[in-house]
Amino acid sequence: MIVYPAIDLRGGKVVRLKEGDPDRQITFSDNPIATAKKWVEKGAEWIHMVNLDGAFSEANDNMTILKEVAKLDVKVQFGGGLRSIADIREALNSGASRAVISTFALQNPDKVDEAIAEFGAEKICIAVDARDGYITTHGWTEATDLTPIAFGRLMKEKGVKHTLYTDVSRDGSMMGVNLRETVSLARNTGLDVIASGGISRMIELQELAHTGAIAGVVIGMALYTDEISLQEAILAAKERPE
Repeated sequence: MIVYPAIDLRGGKVVRLKEGDPDRQITFSDNPIATAKKWVEKGAEWIHMVNLDGAFSEANDNMTILKEVAKLDVKVQFGGGLRSIADIREALNSGASRAVISTFALQNPDKVDEAIAEFGAEKICIAVDARDGYITTHGWTEATDLTPIAFGRLMKEKGVKHTLYTDVSRDGSMMGVNLRETVSLARNTGLDVIASGGISRMIELQELAHTGAIAGVVIGMALYTDEISLQEAILAAKERPE
């Protein structure tokens, strides 16, 4: 199980939003490059970078930050506002090892085939963001009547391998990961699921790892508030299922 430290970018700063609400923002750093270096020095092999400006359709220059972080000894999973094949191409050309798409995939499922054909399944991750059992879009601001499992199965049929599952109601809240729904998505779709949203304790990482069903975990607030040590998280993620 891979641990992905999260770097959420807004206005050139490293922030965290509670439940994805732009009005409930906490700023942790004015220097995303320094933050990325810190996580790399602590053992990160991947960084999960979110372009919140892009998700909220706000102007930004976060591709420049992506290019700088990609120069470090780390792989970058990059998402937020990638709403066309051209956007995905730009992110990958800017150094991302994997592009995360959500709204674009939901609104244009046929374009997912095109993305997989052009870039390969390893380069694409589909974000499944859910609140109360249904998928949300547009930076988590709009609800749909589609369930994560139904959407996940459709994406699997299109050749998707990686998916990022976030329980939006828990993101940035330190409430704990939605273990049941995360594992259910993995087991009912066959996708490599990366867990996200609300992770706050080491025991949750151990529980995720011991299921043997989860491919990775994104940790944000718990790292920035020192509730979880990245080095300890990486060790816990390597534990074998019982």
